[in-house]
Amino acid sequence: MQSRKKAIGNAVFLFAVFALTVYGVFHGEDMGAMMQAIRQVDIRFLVPGVCFVLFFIWGESIIIWYMMRSFRIYLKKRVCFLFSSVGFFFSCITPSATGGQPMQIYYMKKERIPIPVATVILMVVTITYKLVLVVIGIGILLFGQGFLHRYLEEILPVYYVGLLLNVFCVSFMTVLVFHPVLAQKIVLTGMDWLERLHLLKKKQARRERFVASMDVYRETAAYLKEHKRVIAVVIAVTFVQRLALFAVTWMVYLAFRLEGTPVLDLVLLQGVISVSVDMLPLPGGMGISETLFLKIFKTVFAAVTLPAMVLSRGLSYYSQLLVSALFTVVAQLYYTVREKNQTVPQRE
Repeated sequence: MQSRKKAIGNAVFLFAVFALTVYGVFHGEDMGAMMQAIRQVDIRFLVPGVCFVLFFIWGESIIIWYMMRSFRIYLKKRVCFLFSSVGFFFSCITPSATGGQPMQIYYMKKERIPIPVATVILMVVTITYKLVLVVIGIGILLFGQGFLHRYLEEILPVYYVGLLLNVFCVSFMTVLVFHPVLAQKIVLTGMDWLERLHLLKKKQARRERFVASMDVYRETAAYLKEHKRVIAVVIAVTFVQRLALFAVTWMVYLAFRLEGTPVLDLVLLQGVISVSVDMLPLPGGMGISETLFLKIFKTVFAAVTLPAMVLSRGLSYYSQLLVSALFTVVAQLYYTVREKNQTVPQRE
């Protein structure tokens, strides 16, 4: 009952954010002119954009497949693709992408993958996923001052906050992994402080759950120390994976037959949006992503900024949502049928 209420609450929140996004973006705009501009694009460039989205989902499945092998768990790549699709689907529809990993663990259990192994793998995926954003964000900050002032003057505060949150998240997770005793002491001290201020109810069960969860971080630290080459490969694949998704906007730029802006600028600008919204408690950064696109790409797309946003966001987020939803249904049907066949008594 509790999980059903949570699912309903997430669905209501998702549709509310979507409705507000649609209203905020399109209110007062000339929809006819926007559709006319979209109809005139060269669709040949949008096909590679969809391929980039598929590569983005496939990239995580390859990471999962590769890391599973380091645990001597040998799965088919198509099964890992189902795990990846499930993760992206539930991340897209839940605030702060909190629903992805629990559902991935749920389906991994159906392959008899131990929960500690699944958790460590997904922890490494999360750390490297955010690490790539932090590297891109800090790289722009240190080496791209001209880039910042040319494109991002209007949204610099949002960018700085997003980057700071990502740096904090990666730093905190790193402390949890490599200094679990220190991290445990810091968090328990923080709980004591919040309880004394009556901002948090005193619950022994909460403390016990947290202490138990620290085992995951110890196991992750051990894995990272023992599999440095694996981690290097995972980071490299994650970089390519994320850049492929950012390059969707480049395909949209070419579809409008525009020229003059370097491909690197287009990819990095889309990366800036991801850095800015990744830690916000909105499904897929919905609402803020569209707003940031309209602000920072207006010098790039000029008169077709709104239709460009519709196509770019439609490909990078909504097509990702649809593709991952389709394969989530496939995953559910696959395991339902398999379990049913396993329980059918064999005839002599």
